[in-house]
Amino acid sequence: MTAENNFKKRNEKFITMMGKDSSLKKLTHTWFSKNSKYEYSYHFSWLGRPIIQFPQDIIAVQEIIWKVKPDLIIETGIARGGSLIFYASMLELIGKGKVVGVDIDIKKHNKKEIEKHSMFKRITMIQGSSIDQNISLKISKIAKKKQKVLVILDSNHTHNHVLQELELYSPLVSKGSYLIVFDTIIDDMPINFSIKRPWGKNNNPKTAVKEFLKHNNRFKVDKEIENKLLITVAPDGYLKCIRD
Repeated sequence: MTAENNFKKRNEKFITMMGKDSSLKKLTHTWFSKNSKYEYSYHFSWLGRPIIQFPQDIIAVQEIIWKVKPDLIIETGIARGGSLIFYASMLELIGKGKVVGVDIDIKKHNKKEIEKHSMFKRITMIQGSSIDQNISLKISKIAKKKQKVLVILDSNHTHNHVLQELELYSPLVSKGSYLIVFDTIIDDMPINFSIKRPWGKNNNPKTAVKEFLKHNNRFKVDKEIENKLLITVAPDGYLKCIRD
């Protein structure tokens, strides 16, 4: 066995062990719930634009993009555009691919900053609801022209909205690629965690994923990613497409 394989096997061993360490997971949840009052995820940027993601998940998505090498990345929820810039920059390194971002309300100042960024050449923005049939059909037409498609859901976090997104966009994901659902962590947080939001415990992306997986066998939860990260906003949210 080569040194490279030995290194990989050793990592896999410890990742599995971490995934079984309940005390470590408890510490992770405690840390997560405590940092939320400081808006931890808002403090980072990618190539100058606020990305509003945990650094750990940024690394995980980077690994996925580099491995899959998608021709198209679809993201629901644009916010300040840092994620779009991130995906586009990864595709720039790979040397191919486009990013489509959809949001019900693309703020003018954010749109302006995204459009003047050097990575905008790989980005298309669509304003409208991600669950609007006309919007989803428009994106589906774009996706049909691409071989490998990666989908990332990060807009409205209510159960019904995410479930509709899953139904609409999961057929676009290629075998071997991923359907990533962010903010499934909401279901693991204290009941008052999302008190000012329309989502919360028992009404969030994780509950939508559970419902979706009951009747869709094209995807399975990639637990290795979650076990490796420990700190992630997407427990049970990294869904690998295992069938055509």
